[in-house]
Amino acid sequence: MATRQSKISRPFLIWTIILIVVGFFIFSSASLGVLARDEVKFSNVAFNQIFYGLFFGSIACLIFAKIDYHIWKKYSFVFLIGSIILTLLVFIPGIGIEHGGAKRWIDLKFISFQPAEFLKIAFIAYFAAWLSGIKGKVATVSWGLLPFGIFVGILGAILLAQPDTDTFAVIVFAALSMYLVAGAKWKHVMAILLAGVAIVAILVFTRPYIKQRIQVMLDPSANNKTSGYQLNQSLIAVGSGQVWGRGFGQSIQKFRYLPEPVGDSVFAVAAEEFGFVGAFIIIALFIMFGLEGLKIASGSSDQFGRLLALGIVIMIVSQAFVNIGGMIGVLPLTGIPLPFVSHGGTALFITLVEVGIIMNISRNNKKQS
Repeated sequence: MATRQSKISRPFLIWTIILIVVGFFIFSSASLGVLARDEVKFSNVAFNQIFYGLFFGSIACLIFAKIDYHIWKKYSFVFLIGSIILTLLVFIPGIGIEHGGAKRWIDLKFISFQPAEFLKIAFIAYFAAWLSGIKGKVATVSWGLLPFGIFVGILGAILLAQPDTDTFAVIVFAALSMYLVAGAKWKHVMAILLAGVAIVAILVFTRPYIKQRIQVMLDPSANNKTSGYQLNQSLIAVGSGQVWGRGFGQSIQKFRYLPEPVGDSVFAVAAEEFGFVGAFIIIALFIMFGLEGLKIASGSSDQFGRLLALGIVIMIVSQAFVNIGGMIGVLPLTGIPLPFVSHGGTALFITLVEVGIIMNISRNNKKQS
């Protein structure tokens, strides 16, 4: 039975384009806050976002929308090993660069990027290939639960050493969703969740910054000049937007108060300028994007495509809600960027590659001849 390709899912394409356009306008406004502080930095930020992220990312999206997604299964192990090696380079002096106490970036002089972005999609692709390969053995300990623990353990050792706790958490959540859908036993999933709670407890007591983030979330008014500064300024921005917002480009917080207005604080800028209505629309866009992505995953003609699409969608949407939750104080601040919106040429490029993969999966959805 040969597979006859259909057209790309139109609803998914529409929601993606809307997110890209909305993200670009929000970023453009938020970047004015960077321009007011440092004109040189603004030029670099704008160039990286538009050229490396949006321009090359859009081209890559179109290319991967046409490339058969099964190639990711064939070369997933090679891609994973290459991404692990690339990520480990952040620990080599002269190659890796440190910012805010974290070693997450590689500096090639003409461009700097975060290799964990490549590791995210590589891990999801390999895990989808693994789960689809073992099929009915997923429910066993030796083929399902134990390998899951080993894979996540290796990933955690690399990312937590940087440290990059937020990226690790997002990948694990996506992987756990894939593991459950692939046929894992609920008792194994519960065992993983309990182990996760224990690990979080250990991290809270061994890594002061994690404990500090939780304390700030529980009491934003405490230490509002130090550890609670970003959250307090974010809440001021969100509250200042009221229902309809101050208007496009009219945010006050982005100029002198919000740290990283084009980074993880970009949602607060959007909420100040577009109000509750604008913030609600942004959240709704991610929900619609996620629902259409899950629809594509459920309609995939094979298990690998179903798990790959699921993992990518869960990863993108969960990252969005972790960012938004941090900005409004319902989750600890993580520093994780808002997909399609926050500054980060590498992050936007990889996100658009992931979108292209989902589009290709949608073209192959259960069209048999």
